[in-house]
Amino acid sequence: MSAAPAFDLAVVGAGIVGLGHAAAAHARGLRVVVVERSTAIHGASVRNFGHVCITAQSGQAREYAERARELWLRYAQRAGFWARESGTVIVARAADELAVLEQWREDEPAMTLLRPDEVSDRAPVTGAVGGAWLPRDLQVDPRQAAPALARHLAGAGVEFRWRTSALGVDGGVLHTSRGPIRAGAVVVAVGHDVDQLFPHVAEAAGVVRCGLDMLLVDAGALPSPLSAPILTGWSLLRYSATNATPAAAALRERLSAEHPDLYALDLNQMYTQRPDGTLIVGDTHYRDAAVAPFQAESSFAALADVTRDLFGLPGLPVRERWQGVYASAPEEFLVAAPADGLRVVSVTTGIGMTTGLGLGDATVTDLFGTTS
Repeated sequence: MSAAPAFDLAVVGAGIVGLGHAAAAHARGLRVVVVERSTAIHGASVRNFGHVCITAQSGQAREYAERARELWLRYAQRAGFWARESGTVIVARAADELAVLEQWREDEPAMTLLRPDEVSDRAPVTGAVGGAWLPRDLQVDPRQAAPALARHLAGAGVEFRWRTSALGVDGGVLHTSRGPIRAGAVVVAVGHDVDQLFPHVAEAAGVVRCGLDMLLVDAGALPSPLSAPILTGWSLLRYSATNATPAAAALRERLSAEHPDLYALDLNQMYTQRPDGTLIVGDTHYRDAAVAPFQAESSFAALADVTRDLFGLPGLPVRERWQGVYASAPEEFLVAAPADGLRVVSVTTGIGMTTGLGLGDATVTDLFGTTS
């Protein structure tokens, strides 16, 4: 007779998606262990904007995002990390960008169109012809939120095994570099590294790695602080709800023709400001099965140029540069069940902070049939 499982759920990966599953299981009174190969959270969950961009999602992503909104606010209070109901400002600087917003507004009650002066009142930008306000969006500090949630869960009884690699799953046993773990169910949430454990799952879903370039700018660089994250016309091509509008095709054609270098970088020009006043600037995107570690200075120069232009700045005091890597695939989510009691999950469009907690809640409900 085999030994009884030591845990109800074993989670592989301590990024925000893995933590979302651990938190959901713990909230249901389940015994949870998290296995993480690193010594701390160093991946995509701390290298992003900290923007919980709810309103611009559609379909399943919107459902996960709405649930994640509740959970972010709940855990910010319980774990004591900074989170604010900031909303989002979208800046339109051309007629075709405004056309996307106007068409989107027909189907999205949770947004408000802004006049140019209303955009200027909310953000210190130049050249706005209009914009939009998304009041339901949230903001967290990406460098604090996931680590704080992990500490909170550890203090509440979730077991964390850091510096421990998962080697495989077989018959209710998670094999690790520090020995086997018996669990009633296993969730593998290792982001872009899903191909290291389940290559057939990754290949079937078309999962590759997306590398990106980002900047951190010194506090005080802007004429005034940002009260909310800022999206631009480039952002409208990236989110499912806005990219689905008929006007998005004309916007894409114009941007690719007028700015071929930026279009080749797959730019998402957006900004968030951390509690210490530093400004997160980004980002570019490049995809392959493996992402080279070498970052072109031209990408960072392009990010600096568009930032100076948007805010009317004479210079840009850059404090840090970094490379992010996340999973990318044709579909927004990977949720696979290679065996009973086993789920392989990943957010595959760079919206992990927006949807990860909601995805975790849904997966745990699927596995255990309970709600938190």
